This record gives sequence, C-alpha cells and structure tokens, in this order.
Amino acid sequence: MPRTNLSAVSEFILVGFSTFPHLQLMFFLLFLLMYLFTLLGNLLIMATIWAERSLHTPMYLFLCALSVSEILYTFTIIPRMLADLLSTHHSIALQACASQMFFSFTFGFTHSFLLTVMGYDRYVAICHPLRYNVLMSPRGCACLVSWSWVGGLVMGLVVTMAIFHLTFCGPNEIHHFACHVPPLLKLACGDNVPDVAKGVGLVCITALLGCCLLILLSYASIVAAILRIPSAEGRHKAFSTCASHLTVVVVHYGFASVIYLKSKGPQSLEGDTLMGVTYTVLTPFLSPIIFSLRNKELKNAMKKTFLSKLYPENI
Repeated sequence: MPRTNLSAVSEFILVGFSTFPHLQLMFFLLFLLMYLFTLLGNLLIMATIWAERSLHTPMYLFLCALSVSEILYTFTIIPRMLADLLSTHHSIALQACASQMFFSFTFGFTHSFLLTVMGYDRYVAICHPLRYNVLMSPRGCACLVSWSWVGGLVMGLVVTMAIFHLTFCGPNEIHHFACHVPPLLKLACGDNVPDVAKGVGLVCITALLGCCLLILLSYASIVAAILRIPSAEGRHKAFSTCASHLTVVVVHYGFASVIYLKSKGPQSLEGDTLMGVTYTVLTPFLSPIIFSLRNKELKNAMKKTFLSKLYPENI
C-alpha cells in the first residue's frame, strides 16, 4: 500500500462550543460571570487572610496558596475559552497549545497537592495538637507549599512532554475548548500513541489516587480522634474546622474521578465538552463559596475587614 503523507500539524482548531451555535452567547455570559466571581472570591479570601492577623496560621496560609493556584489555573483556560465563544477564528498554534496544557496541568495538580497538605494540617491539628506548632512551623509550612508547587510543575512537564513528543498528522480539530489530553491523543499518529496514552493516564490517575488516599487516611484518623472527644460541643467544634476543606475535596475529586475514571466507551463529543466545564469552570467557582460560607472564622473575618469599611457606623 502507498504510504500516507504524514505532514506535521502546526496549529489546531479548538471546536469547543461551536457545536452549540445558538447557545454560545448564553454560555459566554454564564461563564464570564462565573469566572469573575471565581476571581473575586479568591482575591477576597487572600485579602482577608492578609489583612486579618488572627488568620496568619498554617491552615489559612495553605488556603491562600490554594486560591493562588485556582486563579492561575482558571486564567490559563477560561479567558481563551471566552474569546473563542465570541469569535469565528478558533485556531491555536502548536506551541500555544503545549503552553496551555503545561500550565493547566501544573496549576491543576498543584491544587490537588495543596488540598492533600491541608488534609494533613487538619490531621496534625486534631490528632496531635501538642505537636502542632513544631510540625507546622513557618519553615515546615513553606516546605509543604513549595513541594506542592514543585510536584505540580513536574506533573505539567511530564504530561506535556509526553504528549507533544508525538507526531500530529491531521486532521487538526480538537473537539474540546482547551488543549486537553484525550482529544489530542485522537489526533496523534504513530505506533507509540497507545503506550503514551496508557503512560499519561497511569501517571495522572496514580497522582490523583495517591492524594485522595492520603486525604482519606487523614480523615479516618480525624474521625477516630473526634469520636473520642467526650462532649458533643467539642466534637462539633473539631469537625467544623474540617467541614469546608472536606466539602471542597469531595467536589474536586468527585469531578476529577468522572473525568479520569470514566469508561472509554463511545460517547458524544458534545458530552465531553460539557463534562470539561465541571472541572474547568464549576469546581473553581464553587471552591471560594464553600470556604467563605462553611468556614465561620473566615466568614466573620470578611465581615469585620470589609463591612466595617462600607458601614463603619455599624461597627
């Protein structure tokens, strides 16, 4: 058989929401509002922690780092997605696509590692309160945050280098609103594509399941310690310090498991696109809401810091 001409692809077309032509304006307004709320919510959390000295503790240091990773993650994907919703020109250069994948995986996995660190922080606070100041010293906290960012950087490099060492022969239409791994793998050619797909999937799932397992172990110890507290008030107070983190973990890993552990059977391209919205737009949107509403200390600090400036006569 004659050999097919394998011409290298220099740019991709992000199909995204073009399969929903009549809903693009509605999607643009909805996602814009959610993105602005995500930015505002995380900036508000960071400003509150910075302004309120009582929140200068390890738990809120980690929350501040989590907000930074969330802002950067959404900035990597959503502005481009919003621009494509209003444009008819959806092409993205190969190098820009690789950059988007690298930064989205870096900040996304940094977010997962920081959630794991926050679970460890709650474990130490409840199970080993007398050693908390030693284990969670400023230097120790800085190391935990730094290693979370290093881990995210390594994951971003590994995944991006593995995917973009493949050859893309055409067609060049990515059936997604971002440079996501599964639709890119469908465009790659060569005998090593199945091996790369299995390797990347194994690395991502191992990292996510590893983080999830560490969080589960932390909370198993936390629940056991809380049940040993004699008073109901003491048990409620101890659990309330974990409620917001635990809720965000359930949302984060719930959506991530749907993406990475879903069956590989046939499904619509539109379904893949809408599924991508859950972890790109919805999860970052819910996170600051959960931390603001379910964390009483943070909520009171926000009222004190910002409402006192708006309504000083009521303070």
